[in-house]
Amino acid sequence: MAPTRFLSSLFLLSSLPSVIEGGFFKKKHRRQKAGMKHAEHDAIHLVVNKVGPFNNPTETYRYYSLPFCHKHADEDEHKAALEEDMPLGNDGGVDDSIMSATQRRIKADRVGAEKHKMRLGESIVGDRRETSPYELSFQDDVEWRLLCKTTLGTKELMKFKEAIHNNYFFEMFIEDLPMWGYIGDFEDEDAILGEMEGSHTFLFPHLHFKVGTNNAQVVSVTVTTERDRRVDITNVHKPTTVQFSYSVEWFEDHELPWKMRMTRYADSRFLPGSFEIHWLSIINSFVLVLLLTAFLTIILMRVLKNDFSRYMELDDEALEEEESGWKLIHGDVFRFPEFPVFFCASVGTGVQLIVATFFLLGLALTNLISTTRRGSILAGLVVLYCLTCSIGSFVSTRLYFQMNGKGWVRCVLFTAALFPAPVAVVFLWVNTVALAHGSTSALPFSTIFTIAALYALIAFPLSVVGGIAAKNYASHDFNAPTRTTKVAREIPTEVPWYRSRFFQMVISGFLPFSAIYIELHYIFASMWGHQIYTLFGILFFAFILLIIVTSFISVALLYFQLAREDHRWWWSTFINAGMTGLFIYAYSFFYYFHRSGMSGMLQSSFYFGYMSIVSFAFFLMLGSAGFHFSLLFVKHIYSRVKCD
Repeated sequence: MAPTRFLSSLFLLSSLPSVIEGGFFKKKHRRQKAGMKHAEHDAIHLVVNKVGPFNNPTETYRYYSLPFCHKHADEDEHKAALEEDMPLGNDGGVDDSIMSATQRRIKADRVGAEKHKMRLGESIVGDRRETSPYELSFQDDVEWRLLCKTTLGTKELMKFKEAIHNNYFFEMFIEDLPMWGYIGDFEDEDAILGEMEGSHTFLFPHLHFKVGTNNAQVVSVTVTTERDRRVDITNVHKPTTVQFSYSVEWFEDHELPWKMRMTRYADSRFLPGSFEIHWLSIINSFVLVLLLTAFLTIILMRVLKNDFSRYMELDDEALEEEESGWKLIHGDVFRFPEFPVFFCASVGTGVQLIVATFFLLGLALTNLISTTRRGSILAGLVVLYCLTCSIGSFVSTRLYFQMNGKGWVRCVLFTAALFPAPVAVVFLWVNTVALAHGSTSALPFSTIFTIAALYALIAFPLSVVGGIAAKNYASHDFNAPTRTTKVAREIPTEVPWYRSRFFQMVISGFLPFSAIYIELHYIFASMWGHQIYTLFGILFFAFILLIIVTSFISVALLYFQLAREDHRWWWSTFINAGMTGLFIYAYSFFYYFHRSGMSGMLQSSFYFGYMSIVSFAFFLMLGSAGFHFSLLFVKHIYSRVKCD
């Protein structure tokens, strides 16, 4: 009880700064509904989200952690700035055409840094949407408009300069459409030594927004920075006056309907060449897997056919003299494994994760879950895991009863905690690191409370219901085709190296991993990069392929294990099948150091922490799938031969 209270206290303390920080109890702004049909001159809200190093997608911070403008300049300040910078007309004043194009509807009534309401998935992925002072109105072009004029001191210049040297990007939204840009740039710096004499650091204070419309709806947005208006902030000890400004361009985008507005992001991320390579690699993997599966099936069936013929033709006296191989251990093969509670909980949790994954991919394929909406996949996964807890508990408790287990309550509790407990431990670590860095990746208290409530009010009760259903309604008979002897048979210790446990683990992990290796690159680029993954049909196919290959490899290796008279197949089959999860985690190291530019304590903690959870999930899923196929195989072959 004491450890539980300690973890709960630590869990709440890790989120306390997010409560104190910025007004958990303060009223938040509602988002502007996407897809609204706008009339001319309607106000369009531009929402700012976050900033962070481009190479570290998880290391993000509030947009206003940098000294951007909180308030819009009024008309007098705007006119004064125009008189300083714009060309003069014939009468000595500012040109009338420029004034008419830049002074439309300046109200200066919007204030930045006020929080927006967010969905569960957006909070999980680290979004922190806030208002901005930018004033955009529907179909009103703006050639140039002053946002604010401010003098940056040493502290503010240092913040901007450090952000620019770390390749910070910013993210903004109009309705539900994101746009990105860089804060600044630097020139003439050494790749190793960094800033040198003669190098320069520039801030981009002017943003140009280009908004596409179709049928009075906003369908596309982009933001660009103008190098001609950049400001040199190399010398941070000299106060620098900066005019932050913006311009707006509206255009008709008739080729892009509103329902297809997100396809532009997918198209811009996956180039046609890489998409073709993607399909070719998947087809190549499928052909290799098909050949491998057919080869194993043919070999295994022929070997089994010979075994059946040999065992059925021998008489009793010859059988006692010549009996060897897998038939010899018929009295031990159904001897239940050690640590049955842990084993049953692992199998049940694996089945639950498989069901949740299939549901998630099915919902993504049918567009019932928006694959382009920020965080929707993660939010859907959390909810589906909670809703499928009864399945995992039912499977584990039924198997536990079939193993003649008595403490079924302990099995239910273990199943309910087997996957959430490691997730909670990793979360406590990465959330603490994120809070120490002041990153938006630290979940706010409201999100933590929501997830905890989902587990306490849905997941755990459903786990109990599943266990009770298995106790009262599921069959408790294991239906083993042979009787188990009271004394376990001795297992041969001298085996060739290619039949050793270690070699089997390597083979059983490597072969299924090779079937999904190419697909992993695209998934990692989406999870830990800025790409948007939309090829869920291919992912669904690859997941089925992975389960099939893992199951066939597990059955083949199980046959060789039984043939050398080793009856301890329960745990070995589960571990062999789950070894692909370990290979996925090993690949994550390769991707981190050789395929990405990620660095730093915060990004490393999130990356390796959550990849360990993903790998653990694959270990449980594939281990459970391999075990169930292996169990069917063992029952089948021992039911075909005559055993005393």
